[in-house]
Amino acid sequence: MQLHDVWFVLIAVLWIGYFFLEGFDFGIGILTKLLARDRAERRVLINTIGPVWDGNEVWLLTAGGATFAAFPDWYATLFSGFYIPLLVILVCLIVRGVAFEYRHKRSEERWQRNWEEAIFWTSLLPAFLWGVAFANIVHGVHIDQAKNYTGSFWDLLNPYAILGGLTTLVLFTFHGAVFSSLKTVGDIRLRARALALKLGLVTAVLALAFLIWTQVHQGDGWSLAALVVAVLALVGALGVLRAGREGWGFALSGLTIVAAVAMLFLALFPNVMPSTLNPQWSLTVSNAASSPYTLKLMTVVAAVFTPIVLLYQAWTYWVFRKRIGVQHIPAEH
Repeated sequence: MQLHDVWFVLIAVLWIGYFFLEGFDFGIGILTKLLARDRAERRVLINTIGPVWDGNEVWLLTAGGATFAAFPDWYATLFSGFYIPLLVILVCLIVRGVAFEYRHKRSEERWQRNWEEAIFWTSLLPAFLWGVAFANIVHGVHIDQAKNYTGSFWDLLNPYAILGGLTTLVLFTFHGAVFSSLKTVGDIRLRARALALKLGLVTAVLALAFLIWTQVHQGDGWSLAALVVAVLALVGALGVLRAGREGWGFALSGLTIVAAVAMLFLALFPNVMPSTLNPQWSLTVSNAASSPYTLKLMTVVAAVFTPIVLLYQAWTYWVFRKRIGVQHIPAEH
């Protein structure tokens, strides 16, 4: 295996980690409207991710930076061709971070309600648009011989991509519901578990349709194995949730995301962005990669700093592992 293959795998791992962690973040933001009945319950949901949401976004920054350094042509074509949806995602992430930090700065009803509204929409839109973006990356887009995207914004909103967006939206919301049932106590925990069971059924229908479509279009034996793992993990998550085992449910809902995203990268390899105009114009791990010296230097840096980041983030989750409920929310002044 050459270094550009190694870095394709590493970038896939970074995106898998991002969707696993940020997936329940987005889900919690969406559930502030779907699950919470009052301001206290919304505060409980937001507090479940309060200590970790910004750390989860480090995975996105690292994935983008690694793509820029390891596959500059992939980065250039992706960010120029997908400029509008990626800009919308970026704006949402900025506003979402501001909303988390500023919502509690003032006690006025209108102030907090507006920031909570922002949290909902800036969680829902990226959850949908990430699915649209990755569906287009895997399915292929209009790339010419000069490695430039020649399509329009509306070309990205094709039926396959929209199905991909709906799949990630529901899957992340399901993941968030499982996480909220794991991190809360009392009535909200029971309602989160019940909602997760309902969302899991919708997720199963959409995810199965999307992954089968992907497999039929460009899958192989490895992607088929990942599809099977994703389906079994989702079924297992629903089974253990029904038995009240939220810890196992969260692990299996996370495995569903891991296997589903892994399947997309397995179906994509050795391409990084297929061309629908001419397969010979596709961006691949070899023609889009940086020089061997750059990849070698990146490998050394990653080997040193990646374990430090992982240990720190694991420590953060351990420190803030306890459940919370409305009884832990102080009265507003």
